[in-house]
Amino acid sequence: MIFMDFKYYIPTKILFGNGILDLLHKEKLPGEKALIVVTAGQSAIKYGYIDRLQQQLNKSGIKYVIYNKIMSNTTKDQVMEASKIAVENKCDFVIGLGGGSCMDAAKAIAIVAANGGDLWNYFHGGTAKAQLVRNVMLPVVAITTTAGTGSETDQWMVISNPAQNEKIGFGYSKSFPAIAVVDPTLMTSIPPNLTAYHGLDALLHSTEGYLSTKANPISDLFALESIRLIGKSLINAVRDGEDLEARGDVALASTLSGMLMAITSLTAEHAMEDGLSGLHPDLLHSIGLIMISEAYYNHIAELGHSNDRMVVMAKALGMINVKEPQDFVRGLVRILKACGVYGMKMSDFGIKTEDFPVVVKLAKQNASSEFYAEKKVLTDEECIRILEKSYS
Repeated sequence: MIFMDFKYYIPTKILFGNGILDLLHKEKLPGEKALIVVTAGQSAIKYGYIDRLQQQLNKSGIKYVIYNKIMSNTTKDQVMEASKIAVENKCDFVIGLGGGSCMDAAKAIAIVAANGGDLWNYFHGGTAKAQLVRNVMLPVVAITTTAGTGSETDQWMVISNPAQNEKIGFGYSKSFPAIAVVDPTLMTSIPPNLTAYHGLDALLHSTEGYLSTKANPISDLFALESIRLIGKSLINAVRDGEDLEARGDVALASTLSGMLMAITSLTAEHAMEDGLSGLHPDLLHSIGLIMISEAYYNHIAELGHSNDRMVVMAKALGMINVKEPQDFVRGLVRILKACGVYGMKMSDFGIKTEDFPVVVKLAKQNASSEFYAEKKVLTDEECIRILEKSYS
């Protein structure tokens, strides 16, 4: 059942298009001095992302400092270190340049820089204290160099606290980026495997949002168009990274998936993966999702409560002669195989079957709302069976 009562609030200004980053100086930016947040790797320098951004800030007369220690699963310690740098340098806005980890980090840094204290004071779930965020966070400009997380257009941030094996999502009405920059030319350097990982993250955001009990008519529009664009173009983007039409389609799919997540909810699939990568911080979020996905959707198909919606998703994905929910699973597997990411084993990432009860406990502790977005709340036993079927 779709809830016909819904709220829509996405205040982010989106700049979308090939080369759009090179026009950033024409925009009124939300401050005078920025903390630029990038990954610890060299890609932002190697591919000229930082140079292009610096040119735009120089044209605008914007001062900046750079924090370049963000890892693929952003940690609380990184956020705390960067927020201190922002305060010491009197930065009045934050720019997240990179994938979801950088954009999520930028939001979290913006909260702590404006409010002080420990990040876990403001998060909800696990050992977090769920205190009110009293001061408006610093404005954020999100410049995505990947197509997958959708973090550029939603209010959510996912941060790990390795000391507690926690990985928690948080967001509220004031944590949307002020500006999102989605430039497919920034994505042509992404290698095939990462293109696949990111694009499938966007797909699974959209499919979960479409199956969620919190789906609504607006989120459905975003979900189905995102699924259609991934089905149409992800394989092409993986095969030819210079294909700007395919890159643009996948980038738009990711942006739409972010907008979907702003107004609906994900489901237990994401919660279980956050449990996995909370326990194993070196595991890429998208890889964890991919490993779980076939078993998860097979289980949903077997339950039978979302048959109509799974059939619609199969058609959006580009499957023909669709008759049953399993056709969606077959379509998903087809894309996984064509993108060269089918059959990855949890054992290759140090995950053990004896971890599964702890993974499920962490998932339900840190993301209980995603379990309650299922039409039938999955039991611990069901979750463990899904993980076991994903193991090898």
